[in-house]
Amino acid sequence: MPQDHTERRVVVTGPPRQARRTSSSGYYRPRTEIDEQTTLGHTYVRSLMRTQLRAGLAVFAVLGLLVGPLPLLFAAMPDARRLEWAVLGFGLYVPLVLLARWYVRRAEHNERDFVRLVEDR
Repeated sequence: MPQDHTERRVVVTGPPRQARRTSSSGYYRPRTEIDEQTTLGHTYVRSLMRTQLRAGLAVFAVLGLLVGPLPLLFAAMPDARRLEWAVLGFGLYVPLVLLARWYVRRAEHNERDFVRLVEDR
């Protein structure tokens, strides 16, 4: 049983590839800098981390100012056990939720700015 092994050529077509520009041709790619972990890429990532840290420290400071004086307030009024539970259980809930929402929105805004910085150039 002889088998006919004729080779067929298959032509695969696709979208044309563009020539990759290098930094010597004047094309600047921050994403490449980040991927290759160059000093400039490290600076980009560090700036994002610094802005995220700044937002976190702002939330921590507001939280400290909001919750920090409560033990002093409770110590000044020793007979107000129900007030303590009301303040801790209900009074702090809304400010904590608003603070958390602000932090998440700020972090997402920082990330969008970073992506815009990396992608637009």
